[in-house]
Amino acid sequence: MNGKEERVPRIYVYIDGFNLYHGMRTQFGRSLHWLDLEALGESLLRPGQQLEKVRYFTARVRDQDASRRRQLAYLEALKAHCALVETHEGRFQRKTCTCFVCRARWTTYEEKETDVSLAVALVEDAALDRFDVALIISADSDLCPAIRAVRRVRPSSRVIVVFPPRRHSDELRRTADAVYWLGRDKLSRAQLPAEINTQAGIKLSRPAYWR
Repeated sequence: MNGKEERVPRIYVYIDGFNLYHGMRTQFGRSLHWLDLEALGESLLRPGQQLEKVRYFTARVRDQDASRRRQLAYLEALKAHCALVETHEGRFQRKTCTCFVCRARWTTYEEKETDVSLAVALVEDAALDRFDVALIISADSDLCPAIRAVRRVRPSSRVIVVFPPRRHSDELRRTADAVYWLGRDKLSRAQLPAEINTQAGIKLSRPAYWR
């Protein structure tokens, strides 16, 4: 005994929203999209650890009214229900594609800034000594340089990668201190209430399309 009180390990969770969304949709369809990100973060903790914050990185969808309404309802539900969740929004950039065979052209949108914003937040939080363990829900290997940077600025911190369903990265597996996979059980147990009332008195309901 050294007379010092042992500090409870502080946990930050970083969520690559589109990586998680597409992994869940590929594996389970849309039934688990009404996801309580704070409850999900809590479910990943070991005994004696404390969840400090969940940082959620996403972007507003474009050109699809129904999809946009569902996403807006979800973001508002997270804001009303999850005190520890902090949402960071990137953007979609217009992109013109060309068919190499027939030379037809069409316009699509490419999500931008999510992985960069997550990487910057991860390194900043490590430098400011905000966590002891970082849990990253993503399979994007572009995050490997940020994980290596965390080791340089805060060698005592640990970074654990949690792969979304049907997603993995061998490079992330080699870079992180440990890796886990998200399965149906944790996702199905971490669902928001079917109806949520905001402080403004607005009732938000789980979209029928996600049932």
